[in-house]
Amino acid sequence: MWQNSSVIDKMYKKLAIQVSLNGLSFVTFDTLMNKPLVLQKIDLGKINVTTKIEDLFAEAFHNYPELKADYDQVIIIHSNNLSTFVPTALFDAEYLGSYLQFNTKVFETDFFAFDELNNYEMNNVYIPYVNMNNYFIDQFGTFDYKHANTILVNKLLDFSKNNEELQLFVHVSDSHFEIVVIQNQKLQLYNTFEYKTPEDFIYYILFTAEQLHLNPESFKLELLGKIAVDDSLYKMAYKYVRNTNLFDVSFMQSSLTDAEKREHFILLHS
Repeated sequence: MWQNSSVIDKMYKKLAIQVSLNGLSFVTFDTLMNKPLVLQKIDLGKINVTTKIEDLFAEAFHNYPELKADYDQVIIIHSNNLSTFVPTALFDAEYLGSYLQFNTKVFETDFFAFDELNNYEMNNVYIPYVNMNNYFIDQFGTFDYKHANTILVNKLLDFSKNNEELQLFVHVSDSHFEIVVIQNQKLQLYNTFEYKTPEDFIYYILFTAEQLHLNPESFKLELLGKIAVDDSLYKMAYKYVRNTNLFDVSFMQSSLTDAEKREHFILLHS
């Protein structure tokens, strides 16, 4: 009996790797059951621009056999603050660098990329880690890649359907955080801020709220990413914004803890 070899060869497994200047995290998925199998975070410390990526990543690939297994799909997620969203009506792929020059320092040698958010008529323009992509080409041959904030904003827009309340989300990383303001699947504001102290953190949140005429006594602040209720960042936010909460991740069906789902929200929705 004739059989479709592409179906026979399919493993129903996907690998997603999120890379930043602090290291990488990865998750493997069973795509048939639509669930994560293995989640691992690998902290490499602060990566110097002169450091060879292959030297840093080689140990990770040696220690974690999941990174060398076979998959139907591999996706690389670039996590940095070098991105901006542009409405489709104002977008021209010939001028990617022009969109970024207003909020980050760009150079002629920079490589620019963009992700389409087709359901929301906008594009995310960003600078990927080219040296990391080159390393992964050697490892996987072919793969897809996109920016972390593409996934973050797209998913938060999805979750805001039929919600007329203005929602202010903050996604926390080690050295920067994103503020995403949404109302019923409309992106009202997106920005990224670097921070070092809890005071930096709350300053930018309150400044953004003030620009949007939001009252700290009434607006709802939802936190996700690398944050927990006993963190100094959470305590600072709670001190100044009455309705501060961790983003509810109970809808995410997996054996992972809520803290893991929240910290790796982007990776798990890749």
